[in-house]
Amino acid sequence: MKTSCAAFGVGLLFALGLGVSGMTQVQKVVGFLDIFGHWQPALIFVMGGAIVVHFIAYRLIMKQKAPLFDSRWHLPTHKDISPSLIGGSLLFGIGWGLGGFCPGPAVVSLASFQSRPWIFVVSMLAGMLLFRAASSFRRST
Repeated sequence: MKTSCAAFGVGLLFALGLGVSGMTQVQKVVGFLDIFGHWQPALIFVMGGAIVVHFIAYRLIMKQKAPLFDSRWHLPTHKDISPSLIGGSLLFGIGWGLGGFCPGPAVVSLASFQSRPWIFVVSMLAGMLLFRAASSFRRST
């Protein structure tokens, strides 16, 4: 229960941060990605702030023996750059540029009840299911 409450609190804080920073506004995100058009650099401050906070907090948190609500750290072990990583990164970037959303802001934007975030999230979930099915098929052959 404690872990679920902590996860909900962190998710709520993240959602509020996305909303306050403007990351849920498609025109702001697309304007940031439009480097050769009407570029809107405001999101640099959002990313810069996030990088600074993460840089400091990560070093402080990792000095602890274990996380607050678990017995051990769950950190990535793979450090190789694979074709799947490159392909996934490309698809993420293309989806972000075309849709104006990345997954976090899209889920937060569902609360607006506008059709665009719902279409994006449904498409994202369909892509995740398709990937899972293709991966399962590839492993079985």
